[in-house]
Amino acid sequence: MMMSGDEELLDKGDTLIWTDLLSLVVYVVVYALSRKCRQDTTILMNSDMQGELTMDRQSKGNPYVALARSAVEARVRDGRILPVPEDVPEEMLNRRAGAFVTLYRNGRLRGCIGTIHPTRASLAEEIISNAIASSTQDPRFPAVSPPELMDLEISVDILGDPEPITSLDELDPVRYGVIVSCGYRRGLLLPNLEGVDTAKEQVDIARRKAGIDRHENYTLERFEVIRHKDD
Repeated sequence: MMMSGDEELLDKGDTLIWTDLLSLVVYVVVYALSRKCRQDTTILMNSDMQGELTMDRQSKGNPYVALARSAVEARVRDGRILPVPEDVPEEMLNRRAGAFVTLYRNGRLRGCIGTIHPTRASLAEEIISNAIASSTQDPRFPAVSPPELMDLEISVDILGDPEPITSLDELDPVRYGVIVSCGYRRGLLLPNLEGVDTAKEQVDIARRKAGIDRHENYTLERFEVIRHKDD
């Protein structure tokens, strides 16, 4: 097909324009793909780093608290009872003791249930059982919900053997917890609690928890604890 000079010039111009447009499209596509690859790489790196941080935090955490937290999460998220992990410290497998698991959320009490004397075959099972109870069975609070799990702070108290006492002078609210008993009613208060500064305050709180009137005849016991908290 014959074309005039103007038509030939126009055709060449169109060819140049289309060539430039094609180059621009190729550049945009390549740039977009390279940007997507960088974003995907960043997401993968961030995901891997987040996993490493989570694993690092768990590996450095207190094993008693880690066990209680795992028990709470398994129950609240999945509705299951955590089996005793294989990597818990030997002491938790070979020792029996009473234990209390206390939950806090935003600095406020969210649940606290425990046992004065051992009720399970091992300390690990005692912690698991009481962690579940503190998160789902404390009558003062509704059961912990899944969205709350990230905000929970947990402490685990391992109780020593209680010993009877006859006077408030034998108590120290920082060092000793107290058990107030009258018949089948028993009230317990852990040691070293914020806002409890005297032995009298300590006994009065434990007594009221058990529904024991101050005029009734009651007995006192004291005990020490080993408290485990997040590092």
